[in-house]
Amino acid sequence: MVVPRQAWLTLALTSTAAFMVALEVTVISLALPQIQDAFSGASFSTLSWIFNAYSIGVASLLLVAGWASDLYGRKKLFLVGMAIFAVGSLGSGMAPNVEFLIGARFVQAVGGAMLFPSGLALILAVFPVSKRQMAIGIWAATGGLAAAVGPSIGALLVEAFSWRAVFLINVPMATMAVVLGPRVLVESRAEGVSRGVDVVGVPLASLGVGAGVVGIVQGRDWGWTSPKLVVALVAAVALVTAFVVRSRRHPAPLFDLSLLRIRSYRVGLVGSLLFSAGFFGSWVLLPTFIQRFWGWSVLETGLALIPGSLVSAVLSGPIGSVVDRFGHRLVVAVGGALASLGWLGIAVFMGTEPRFVVGLLVPNLVMGLGMAVLFGMLVGASMRDVPPARYGMAGAGRTTTFQLAQAVGVAVAVAVVGQPATAASALSSYRAGWLASAAMLAGVTAVFLLFYPAATEPVTAP
Repeated sequence: MVVPRQAWLTLALTSTAAFMVALEVTVISLALPQIQDAFSGASFSTLSWIFNAYSIGVASLLLVAGWASDLYGRKKLFLVGMAIFAVGSLGSGMAPNVEFLIGARFVQAVGGAMLFPSGLALILAVFPVSKRQMAIGIWAATGGLAAAVGPSIGALLVEAFSWRAVFLINVPMATMAVVLGPRVLVESRAEGVSRGVDVVGVPLASLGVGAGVVGIVQGRDWGWTSPKLVVALVAAVALVTAFVVRSRRHPAPLFDLSLLRIRSYRVGLVGSLLFSAGFFGSWVLLPTFIQRFWGWSVLETGLALIPGSLVSAVLSGPIGSVVDRFGHRLVVAVGGALASLGWLGIAVFMGTEPRFVVGLLVPNLVMGLGMAVLFGMLVGASMRDVPPARYGMAGAGRTTTFQLAQAVGVAVAVAVVGQPATAASALSSYRAGWLASAAMLAGVTAVFLLFYPAATEPVTAP
């Protein structure tokens, strides 16, 4: 079946948005030491909220944004989200202090949350049914590509300009999308969307995870038995429990828990959680280790990370045809194993003195092979058996899980690394994080081999 030109243009524009939103997670990893130097009074745990304000902000609003896009129009929400994202990017790039930067990052997150579900829904509305999985794969792969090449792009921007450029680069791109969007995109809405939907339930879960992240990040400073930590963890459990109760009882929940009856979706969520927490927690801090303890410049660090990123970028697209032949179960399991071996290699061979080939290059190339699989194919694996009528809700639910896991992964990594006084203690702390990442990515392999259904299951729409 011939895909209409309008569909390809829609895919190009929404994929560009997905690239920008995903880029904002890892592009900062190269700039973090420079941001820390610029705001010398900020602790490392405070700086971690430059990541977490964005990840938690996106996660807390994704399902609300998905519902709003179905009700008010996907094109309308996409364009408004892009404009808000541009404003947040401008504020981040002009931030006079770290508190302002964290606040501007949350504004970016509001826009980013609007772009994810509306962008995916716009794609699904214009692509023929037989080409939807292919379109989803391309859209997801662009986000994966952004995450993979983020450190390299960040290095070039910081070296050529300053850390502020990693945010300001979004402004002209977003402005161009706002100008072109009205001509390219076709408005669409979902039928039968309730105005009385539960807009409180899902943010409860995100606030709960946020409270847990606060406890993890501040635990070292507060003390692991301090009353503050206990309060944060109790609040986390209470808020997540409230989300589950509301979602089960509300007549129009933002996320229908009956979607979890779909086995491929349920396993895909677990795999996405393990992958996101395992990969990003260590990846965003790896450049800081290289710059601080190898003494490499921002540009040298970025160039050192490019090989694995290129492998991921080149192979992300063709992996779809491999899945057509062997299925999600086996391909995702292999991807998890390769990514795990990559982090294990870094943990074993990385040292406080530069060991580029064995300590970074070879493990990074192996990891790149795994990332080429996991970034795109975990989306396809999760959505494989979801009824078309639930694409928006299921896609937003998966991305919410991914973003929250990302925040938790970074929080745990920051807590594990702490602020070591010597290179030797730093290596020991970082190594613990790298081994944890290897274990979580190996968990993706185990979960898919043991539980993911090899054959498509007939599903009755929940």
